[in-house]
Amino acid sequence: MNGEPARPAGPSARRAYRIDDLAHRTGTTVRTIRAYQDKGLLPRPERQGRANLYSDVHLTRLQQIGHLLDRGYTLASIRELLDAWDSGRGLGGVLGLVTEVEGPWTDEEPVRLTRAELDARFGGTPDEDAVTEAVELGVLEPVDGDSDTFLVPSPQELAVAAELHAAGVPLSAISAHLRELRGQVEHIAARFLEFTTEHVFARYLDDPAHRTDAHAAEAARLVRRLRPLARQTVDAELARAMRVFAARHLRTRLVTETGPEARPPTGAVDLPTETISAVERMVGREHASAFIALAAERELHARALDALTSPSTSGAELGEPPSSDA
Repeated sequence: MNGEPARPAGPSARRAYRIDDLAHRTGTTVRTIRAYQDKGLLPRPERQGRANLYSDVHLTRLQQIGHLLDRGYTLASIRELLDAWDSGRGLGGVLGLVTEVEGPWTDEEPVRLTRAELDARFGGTPDEDAVTEAVELGVLEPVDGDSDTFLVPSPQELAVAAELHAAGVPLSAISAHLRELRGQVEHIAARFLEFTTEHVFARYLDDPAHRTDAHAAEAARLVRRLRPLARQTVDAELARAMRVFAARHLRTRLVTETGPEARPPTGAVDLPTETISAVERMVGREHASAFIALAAERELHARALDALTSPSTSGAELGEPPSSDA
């Protein structure tokens, strides 16, 4: 019968399937099974009379192929993994390594927000264009069967956007900034992976002697150890860069280059070049802007104290009631 697997005779008979039965049990097609055979991904069936019979080995192999395809692997890379399994190097350890690499790289937990809750976080006014762009960026993910609810993969990222919007930054500018930032961060991630692959994982990938279950498990442990290092490195370098560039940015707001075409930016304080040079010689260039800001603040306080203690300051100016002797 077409719906039941055929069974070869004998006391040691194994479960056997015709090709259409195998396709049905694995959720694939006869054409796909034959294509996998042609590509060497699937062993040839056993020939019995006029029938080609497949076993549980083929069933398991098709399930493995489907699992890896769902994870984004190409047929070529799947072929390499399956060749490793067939040569006795162990697929289980490799799949464990795959699972470790594809695990979460953050301790954030996704949350769900209704459309009303989302609008409330961004001023209470619905913005369809902003929501559409957030979905395109993956900041929001629609929930199947519930058009009024979104999944938020990174609550921290959404909270930053809400704070920036509350500070007056348009949502379109926030989205544009995120797109730019994402490209730069993806470059950093790619470089970190290239670096660790070259210096840490190359021996597991290039040396056939290390392609065993035990070595794959060791590589998975290394991934767990290295996982937090990427974020820690970026955090430390971002803090350093912000410290340097924030001071530099402040200095450009306080100081304007001299010259016939120079014009001070709005809100900037024009200080002589000689003054800036003297401050830099005294405290160093990296501390000059902070020194100038603190000196200006101290000067303002000193002037306020002088005004309060000056003999010419009247009681009325200090907020005291006028004297009856006046």
